[in-house]
Amino acid sequence: MSNLDQKETSVMTTSARQDKHKKKRRTSHRVKDVTGMQTVMGHLMPNRTEAEVYLSDIIDVTELVKFLEKKNQGKTEEKMTIFHCIIAALSRMVMERPVMNRYVQGRRMYERDQISISFVCKRRFTDHAEEALMVFVPKETDTVDSISKHIIGDVRETRESETSTGGIDAILDLFAKFPRPILMFVVKMIRWLDFWGLVPYAIQEGDPNYTTILCSNLGSIKCPSVYHHLNNYGTNSVMVTIGTLHKEELVMENGEKEIRDVIDIGATLDERIGDGFYFARSLKLIKHICAHPELLDKPLGEPSQFEY
Repeated sequence: MSNLDQKETSVMTTSARQDKHKKKRRTSHRVKDVTGMQTVMGHLMPNRTEAEVYLSDIIDVTELVKFLEKKNQGKTEEKMTIFHCIIAALSRMVMERPVMNRYVQGRRMYERDQISISFVCKRRFTDHAEEALMVFVPKETDTVDSISKHIIGDVRETRESETSTGGIDAILDLFAKFPRPILMFVVKMIRWLDFWGLVPYAIQEGDPNYTTILCSNLGSIKCPSVYHHLNNYGTNSVMVTIGTLHKEELVMENGEKEIRDVIDIGATLDERIGDGFYFARSLKLIKHICAHPELLDKPLGEPSQFEY
């Protein structure tokens, strides 16, 4: 092999390694076909909290409640819950509507290579109990049954543990021991790395600020859904809160009134990744899935065929 060939091979190998490292570091790809408005918005509103929009609605879950009764028939523990079904519905929605998996970082638009749903788990239902951060990564082959088993297993493991279960919890516990000046410097450096997408994977792993959707199940503590802000740190562009299951009188399509099982839901979104029309249609898909829960038994990768 000539010196020129060896040099070209070396350059190609180095380039391949750099591309591989870049993909591994970012776990996303840059979206280049963004509109001029989105590009300019990223500079006019560089902080995520400056570009928040909030949606709130009531979701009819009467059919979903019946679906759960059949699923949990004969079970005394480890029952499937509405929260499990909502996680499955959110996962399906993002798979069918990939714009919801985008984020703005360093004033540029990116789309994740995978979907991730995060939520907080209380170790104990007491005022001073610690919270653990949990992340679920759905696969195209997942159904509501596999999702429910996965969440139940993770929550059980967390609550049986008296200490941090690793990941971001362990890192936060370590950072909390630093003297204040050192912690201020470390956080400042991490925020700089965050702007350029260079935060180490060990810190990103398990951090809800780096997930597609951060979901808060307020219904589990008998609270209604509330507005919850986004964070300027990380890549999370969608925050969803779920309220308590309750009865409410609704006007049906035929004009008659019925008492139905409902939950209230709130969603805070970064308007730089999409527009209100896209967001509203995404919410319609979630409502459609709750009205037709048989879709939850299908693999997430199988389209719902919902007509908007």
